[in-house]
Amino acid sequence: MAAALLVASLAGGVVAVALASLAGVGEHTTTVRELGGFPPPSNVDLEQSSPALSLNDIYRNDAPGVVQVTTTTTVKSPRSNWFGNSFVPGTEVERSLGSGFVIDKAGHIVTNYHVVADAREIRVSFSNSESMKARIVGKDPSTDIALLKVQASSRALKPLELGDSETVQVGDQVAAIGNPLGYDRSISAGIVSALQRSLRAADGSPIDRVIQTDALLNKGNSGGPLLNAQGEVIGVNAAVGTNWGGTPSNTGIGFAIPINTVRGVIAKLTEHGRVEHPLFGVLGRSVTPAMKKQFGLAVPHGVLVEGVVPGSGAEQAGLRGGTSQVVIAGESYQLGGDLIVEAGGQEVASTDRLREVVSEHQPGDTLSVEFYRGDERQSTDVKLGRQPPTPQE
Repeated sequence: MAAALLVASLAGGVVAVALASLAGVGEHTTTVRELGGFPPPSNVDLEQSSPALSLNDIYRNDAPGVVQVTTTTTVKSPRSNWFGNSFVPGTEVERSLGSGFVIDKAGHIVTNYHVVADAREIRVSFSNSESMKARIVGKDPSTDIALLKVQASSRALKPLELGDSETVQVGDQVAAIGNPLGYDRSISAGIVSALQRSLRAADGSPIDRVIQTDALLNKGNSGGPLLNAQGEVIGVNAAVGTNWGGTPSNTGIGFAIPINTVRGVIAKLTEHGRVEHPLFGVLGRSVTPAMKKQFGLAVPHGVLVEGVVPGSGAEQAGLRGGTSQVVIAGESYQLGGDLIVEAGGQEVASTDRLREVVSEHQPGDTLSVEFYRGDERQSTDVKLGRQPPTPQE
């Protein structure tokens, strides 16, 4: 099931707004389930950690820092034969809803890139029903994160405390606050169902180390915080699982971008308005023990280089891609290329791991790379390039 799992972003579109309006958007309906306190975290030294809060306490403390993000987008409408105007395409204004949360007294707000990607106007609404215009400080399609800013009195802003997603464990209690289907500042609770998931961003880039949760998420939750038992933000809710037909549905499978990833993105967006991602320059495949046995590879784990990006640091460092194609059981393999086993002094057992190692560096950095060419282990240095900008930018 995990291999076939599909995901869909949670941004509310025109349909979501329509559904929400039927359910009473604008009446400030808030859903709060009082489930009592979270049990103390297991396997944690309680003298070194903050006590767990009740859901009611988390809601009262953090809900004022969660905002509703409303975007207005102008789109071209299809040609129409009405009144003989078959050759005059028109435009339509679409409104969509998402969520976000305040991170400082300067008015910075974090949300998802896909919530504001094509927005002509952005407005955020606070818990006191005050609505104000927001501007985009920067956005990063590759991590699905955007940073907004509003001009508001510091006394009116309630920044949420950011936690440490590296300490999150499967089974930890979590809560999500957002605006599902337009119901402002609703809370849902659950656990961390899994870690180290991967999502596909709007520009096709993979987002690693994603947190999976069974806290109920719906359209409109996008950009809202996933909170730990101390009320700290450990992730930004971004997507839900879909059914086998590919339709987004309330499956009890939601995904949040880890806050440690978000921290780095926010810092770069604040300084530069965009994020430059490093480019290694290979097209690779994770090696398995079965592949080693089938193709006579040197080692059972690593990254088999099937292709090298022209002009990239990998090409300049002399790495080689596959030279012969083999199709087995309908699956194509490009064989004959180098097999990478180490990068930047870290063992690389899969393409996911290589991607993680590269993402920890900046364009222009140099990575030492260990690889096998046939049965001979060799080394080289790869200077990381810059990923080209996406069309959205």
